[in-house]
Amino acid sequence: MVNQNILNQKQTRAIKYIRNWLVHNGRTPSVRELMSALGYKSPKSAQDILSQLRKLKIIKRLDSGSYKLVSNPDLGPVHAQTVDVPLVGMVSCGEPIWAEQNIEGFIPVSISFVKPGFQYYLLRASGDSMNRAGIKDKDLVLVRQQSMADENDRIVALINGEATIKFFHKTNNAIILKPKSSDKRYKSIILTSDFQIQGVVVATISDFEE
Repeated sequence: MVNQNILNQKQTRAIKYIRNWLVHNGRTPSVRELMSALGYKSPKSAQDILSQLRKLKIIKRLDSGSYKLVSNPDLGPVHAQTVDVPLVGMVSCGEPIWAEQNIEGFIPVSISFVKPGFQYYLLRASGDSMNRAGIKDKDLVLVRQQSMADENDRIVALINGEATIKFFHKTNNAIILKPKSSDKRYKSIILTSDFQIQGVVVATISDFEE
């Protein structure tokens, strides 16, 4: 972990902004977005900061030209009460959601939300099929990694390479994934064993607000 004492004020501000952008947008900001947020007059100033953060191995440049947060430096005493949880993005068919190539960055999460002995990740919800279960479109959900679930758990299921969040129900010969939505167009999904449970939802982003 990078010690906060070696980071200057501009670097610290940039890291905090990148973290915040990841939470609200599910991606790292562009050079121009970073330039605007930090009050710089030219993209070069933002590029210089990003270059410094790359040398410190806090961010990593991707083949696409964008970048991702790969380290979560200690920016203050409050960080001692958090753990780094990966924020995952697109999921490729057959891969675990938390595979390294799917991780967009890391978000500090209070230790009161996580239990020792388990692994967790953050996933951005898409759609409103669970809006009556406290999960709205673009919310972040905190997920505990596990391949089993109990009746009526809110699970993350991987079906045909796509992640979906639904209530888990098991019958004698089938698995039923049920939505809970104000939109009646959403229907239950009936499955046998042709899907993967990737984890159980334990909290939503609203739980992290002060």
